[in-house]
Formats: sequence, C-alpha cells, structure tokens
Amino acid sequence: MKTEMPPVAPSTEGMPAVVIVGRPNVGKSTLFNRITGDRRSIVGDEPGITRDRIHGMAEHRRRRFELIDTGGIVVNDSEYIPSQILKQAQFALEAAAHIIFLVDGRSEIAAPDRDLAKMLLRLGKPVTLAVNKADTIQRDALANEFFELGIGQVFPVSAEHGIGIEDLLDQVTASFPESEAPDKLPEIKVAIIGRPNVGKSTLLNALTGLDRAIVSPIAGTTRDAVDESVVLNGVEYTFVDTAGIRRKGKTSQMTEKLSVVMARRHIRMAHVVLLILDATEGVLGLDATIAGYAHEGGRGLIIVVNKWDLIGEAIKRKFEVELRDNLKFLEYAPVVFVSAKTGNGVKSLFRLIRKAHESASLRVSTGELNRFLQALEFEERKILYITQASIRPPTFVLFTDKSTPLHFSHERYISNQIRKRFGFEGTPIVVKTRARNAPAKRRPARQR
Repeated sequence: MKTEMPPVAPSTEGMPAVVIVGRPNVGKSTLFNRITGDRRSIVGDEPGITRDRIHGMAEHRRRRFELIDTGGIVVNDSEYIPSQILKQAQFALEAAAHIIFLVDGRSEIAAPDRDLAKMLLRLGKPVTLAVNKADTIQRDALANEFFELGIGQVFPVSAEHGIGIEDLLDQVTASFPESEAPDKLPEIKVAIIGRPNVGKSTLLNALTGLDRAIVSPIAGTTRDAVDESVVLNGVEYTFVDTAGIRRKGKTSQMTEKLSVVMARRHIRMAHVVLLILDATEGVLGLDATIAGYAHEGGRGLIIVVNKWDLIGEAIKRKFEVELRDNLKFLEYAPVVFVSAKTGNGVKSLFRLIRKAHESASLRVSTGELNRFLQALEFEERKILYITQASIRPPTFVLFTDKSTPLHFSHERYISNQIRKRFGFEGTPIVVKTRARNAPAKRRPARQR
C-alpha cells in the first residue's frame, strides 16, 4: 500500500522575501500589484482593505523574489482585527530579506509612521523607505522630509503610475542572487469558495499546516483572495481562500462588491473548486448560487461540509440527502464531511482534488467513444458518431441525423452514461448536438 507523505510548503530556498509594510491606506496593495504585474491585491479608497498577508512572485533584473503585501499596521491598536493584522505582518517580517516601508507623500509624517519606523529599525533588517504618491516635482522634493524617520534609503515613487519603481527595486534587490527558473512541478489550482464565516480561512490553514489567514468569528474577515501552496507526492497544490460571497443586495461597500468580482475571477482561474458549506446552518439558497458560479465555469467541484463535528454522526446522512435534493445539478460532485478546526477529514481532500483534476483533464479517444456509442441503447434519434472536443470541462459533440437539439432528458441520459463508462467524477460534462454536414450553431451548452 502506497503511503502518502504529509504536505509541505514548496521550497523557497535561495529565494529572498520582500515585505511591504505601512499604515493603512498608503498604497501598499497598489505597489504590490505594480511590482508583481498582476491585480492580486484588492485596491480601493477605504482603509483596511487588505487584512491577510498576500504573497506573489516577482523578478527584477533576473533576480527572483517573493513579494508579500501586509495589512495596514497600527502598532499600538488593541482592537481584534488590527492586532491580528500586526500578527500576520510580524510572521512575514521574521522571514524578510528586505523591507519596503511605504508612507504617503501627500500627508505629513504621522505618529503611526514614527511608531512603525522604530519597530522596523529594531528588527535589524535592511529597510528602504518608499514615499508613495510622489508623482510631481514638488512631491519629489517633499520626500526629503521623511529622512527624519531615521531610515537612510529614501525613494520617491508613484505606485499608481509606476514612477520610481525601477530605482526602488534596484536598491531592494541589490544583494539578491541572480536565479535560474526552477523545474516546474505539476500544479493544481484550488479555489476555496462559500458564504462568509463558513470556515474557509480555517480550512486553508488546516490544508497548508500554516497560520496563514486571519480567522475570527467576525463574518467577512477575509477580503483579499489569500493563497498558499503545498507539495504532496510531487504535485504542487495552490489553494486560494476567496472572500465570502454575499447576495448582491448585501454588498453595499465597494470593497465587498470587489471581493465578489475577485472571488469569481479566481473560480475561473482554478482547476478545482472547494464549495464550503456550514453543517450547523444547512443548505441555503446562497450556497446554490455560489455553486452555480463554479458549475457554469466548468470547474472541477468538491462539496465540503465543514463543522460536521458540531452536528453529530447521526445527522450526517440526513444532511447529505437534503444537500443532494437542494443541489441536484451537482450530482457529479463528491461530498466530504470535515472539521477544519480539528483537522478531521481534511487530509482526504488532497486525493479528491487530484481525482477531480484528473477527471476534468481526461480525454477519451474518438474510437473508444464510438465503441461506447454502439453499445448505447438510444432510440430518440440516430447518433452517427461522437467525439470529445475539449477538456476542463470535458465537452462532447454528438453528430446526428437531425439539426434540432436533443431533449434535455436525452442529453442527461447520454451524459450519465458517459460518466458510468468513463468516470469523470467531480467535473461537469458538456454535451452538444450537431447535424452532420451542418454549420455549427451558437446555443448555450448544458453542463451535466
């Protein structure tokens, strides 16, 4: 029997970490996105948007490094969320090879800037002061005033317009080694989705074995999409903990609305989606809406019922019956009961994720499909032949003697028979109908 090794974080040996810190709303996420070249962090005018630490990979003059965006730090704030943001930032600072301390060049030096500068200098690590929003000659001169913070290297920049970024990175990466691209492991991207406060961040921490995301009983604590990678049996799993998706009527703040947009974007980018349900609350209408996002996007899907230890073994069967009844369109998705808090059942997710990814990526030859077709009892019309057009999701085209689409029930029958014969566990299937020698018609494809 093959023994699976425990998951570990992918090696970052020889890859320095650069951490961006600063008080709230000085432009850290904008700088992070500018350096990484990706809209990875949410950007907005409201302070405190970034709460967890966000990781990304960057390269400057052949020097590769990990870039970490932290939440806005207020050193002496005792409230729960600010104190947790400071805790997350301290985790990052401990491993930092270089720290970018970002301040707002449009405002005067504030007490939080001084407190944070003192804290950073005590660490004894290389620190570069970046004065943001210095996009005019006048503000470039204003940057000189920030030397009184005691940090020797000061660079005026505009994260929004890209001004001064090259000079800043020259300084930050000067001591970093030039690197060659490492051998790339097979990667499975996994999006963790669900309503607010169902345990997505707790599950991320359980899957990675790291205290990676802020966890609290306050609904909506996660706003950015937080990711972390682990390697298991030669496969790199990249998990993305998305912000809790709310009903449109509940998303009054810009940041909440943007979180929904970003969450749906990460669903589209994922190979497999974990839909998290709360066992103590049952299956709600919003759960079905969120599941529809993944289903419509053709993602591999696993339904994860969290907090099942709070409802007891006797209710599990009843819950699954209710789940299947309310989410009939997800009949292909396996259901697993876990406790993210205790870790019970979490390890089994790696096997299910790998299986769902393999199913979504499976190709069946035309010869195999047509041998299957010959044995298929189907009398609604004559199917001349069948072929697989694409993967993720697996898409099959039926060529028939009629130009009209198959009835819904007949498409369902054929997709069920394909599953029965070839597997495709954990992934939707698309079935299209086309008359032989007829031009392709644009019509919505049904996924099964």
